[in-house]
Amino acid sequence: MELNLNELREFLDEKVIQYNTSNFIELDPVQIPHQFSVKEDIEISGFLTATISWGNRPSIVKNAKRMMSLLGNSPYDFVINHKDKHLDKIDGFVHRTFNSIDFICFIKSLKYLYHKKNGLEGVFNESKTEDSLQPAIHQLKKEFFTNAHPVRTEKHISDPFKGSAAKKINMYLRWMVRNDNSGVDFGIWKSISPSILSCPLDVHSANVARKLGLITRKQNDAKTVLELDSTLRQLDCYDPVKYDFALFGLGVYENF
Repeated sequence: MELNLNELREFLDEKVIQYNTSNFIELDPVQIPHQFSVKEDIEISGFLTATISWGNRPSIVKNAKRMMSLLGNSPYDFVINHKDKHLDKIDGFVHRTFNSIDFICFIKSLKYLYHKKNGLEGVFNESKTEDSLQPAIHQLKKEFFTNAHPVRTEKHISDPFKGSAAKKINMYLRWMVRNDNSGVDFGIWKSISPSILSCPLDVHSANVARKLGLITRKQNDAKTVLELDSTLRQLDCYDPVKYDFALFGLGVYENF
């Protein structure tokens, strides 16, 4: 599909309007943090949901709801105030390769972040750069695994500095930072500009992006994320990641 920059912008802007609507929520994992109104509940439920966001969406939603139930549907209160005995009920939880051992580790690490590092927003805000949140994702992983933890659990947080596209965390950051006025993304992290967000890159969005000429790299990795950043910021320097909705919708719903 050969389009110049203005034609491409016009085409994708139309797709954003089509897919970035409140109807998006009911089938997407973002519905889980939408069950909450307290900032920290939204942050933590969103982070845990994003962490298990691979596989089919109904399965993700089902298991994310189970996670919230195990946390008494008060994720922040559970994280901050739990004692070891409260973690017994987590035993048996599993979503693909994320199991109860990982879940317990995440609860303990989140407690550390909220007690010592001003929470999730604090870590990302502290380590952001002028034009990127990818170094902050790297720093989050370091902070997250400061305490004793099983090595196997580290695989559940991606690191762009090791070449990962970090799709799940970039999606989570979109939820927290971007305010879309459509009720999908929350925009509760006012300390971070949406202009430095990166697009959550998966098979669907990457394939659509290649067909549109937004990226040329064949791999779906950290370098490709940077390439896509560069192109999308030419289309909209203030809100480049709104195009995630266009790429997703074209890939999943239109088989573009």
